[in-house]
Amino acid sequence: MTENTFPVYKVDAIVTFFRTEVLTGQEAKHFTKNDLAPSPKPDAVQRLYMRILQLLYRFKPECHYMVPFSENIQHPQLHEWPTAVMSVYLRMRQFLRMCYVYDFSLNDLLAPKVKRTVTILSGIMNYLHFRKQRLDMTMGHQERFREDMDKLQAYSRGTKDAQKKMDKLTTIPPEQQAEARELDSALSDLQTNTMHQYQEVNAINENIAEWKTEMAEKSQKLTQLKVDVATLKENIGKLKSQIVESPEEMKIQMEKMKENVKNIKLAIETADERLVGLQSNVQGVTHSEADIQLIFKLLQDLQSSMNKTQQHQEEAQALVCVYEAQQKELKNHGVEEGQLKRSLGMKMDKESKQHIRRQKKKEIKDQYVEDVLGQCDNVHQKREQIADQIQERDRDSQHLRSQMTNLRDTCSQETEKAQDLFDRLLAALDHFHKRIQNHVVEGNNDIVKMTANF
Repeated sequence: MTENTFPVYKVDAIVTFFRTEVLTGQEAKHFTKNDLAPSPKPDAVQRLYMRILQLLYRFKPECHYMVPFSENIQHPQLHEWPTAVMSVYLRMRQFLRMCYVYDFSLNDLLAPKVKRTVTILSGIMNYLHFRKQRLDMTMGHQERFREDMDKLQAYSRGTKDAQKKMDKLTTIPPEQQAEARELDSALSDLQTNTMHQYQEVNAINENIAEWKTEMAEKSQKLTQLKVDVATLKENIGKLKSQIVESPEEMKIQMEKMKENVKNIKLAIETADERLVGLQSNVQGVTHSEADIQLIFKLLQDLQSSMNKTQQHQEEAQALVCVYEAQQKELKNHGVEEGQLKRSLGMKMDKESKQHIRRQKKKEIKDQYVEDVLGQCDNVHQKREQIADQIQERDRDSQHLRSQMTNLRDTCSQETEKAQDLFDRLLAALDHFHKRIQNHVVEGNNDIVKMTANF
């Protein structure tokens, strides 16, 4: 783990994994531990890599052996085995970069080693585990997306049904619109009448309360008067027993008592008259109460109808709340759907970009292979041309060699002649120099003689 970013599995785990997940049929049965350890078999390893590429990229093993046929290739049968190996090498080199294996070489195909093949296969195994997990996650996301779409459709249907019900509840049919208008006008009239009657009843109740207070005050006064009369009678009896005075004073007191009694009788008569008036008023109040009860019953009926209308309004409001909640859920689902669509679009864009890059890489590789094959053809043509030129140059060189030998012979003859001439010239020059020296010596002697004579 210090060198790699993936765990290195054991050979048994690798064999079981690739037998169950990658290989099928007879290949899975014949693939054993001996194919990898102690000395890996190149054929088994190459076949396993081909099946891995088929699983991942749907690139069949037969496609590796396909050679581009052209007239310039000599002996195309010889290119079948190396083309398969090179195609597997190139594609595995591209694929193993995703598995964090960057040093894949041809020796891993032609002469694989145990540790090297185990690390490569463990990296591929880790990548396949990761791929399987991501595929399960994407399948789960797709299933959730389908469930959300079904829920969204069901919610949309429910909202449409609720909208239809609300329209039915809120809209009045044209046949009953006239009756509804009449009922609205009658309800408004009843409401105004009930308001006036409530005001009148309140005024009457206030008057009754005032009269009751007056009656209570007057009854209290009557009780006080009765008590006063009783006290006066007691006082009169006591005074009668104690009075032994003049008859004139008795007459004066009796007259006062009679005046008081008359006043009391007058007060009682007025109170009786007021009681009769109050009783008549109470009877009128009872009649008005009966009318009020009838009006109250009508108001209760109106209240029940109003309650029903309020219940209908509450139901409509509840439906509106449910509709708004469903709209919010629809918005949330729409947002989730938009996010999922964006994620799917991003994934599709990435996949399309990767596909385009792969296509471009394939095209570049195909062009490169075509260029290489064309260059090989050109090299073959140039090699043939160069071979022809070499043959011509060999012929020219042989001709030149023959000419050189001839020239050497002639040169040797001419050099011999020139040497003879040179020897003759040297002898002549030596003789000439000797003569010149003799002449010089003679001239010097003559000059000395002349100077002596001079």
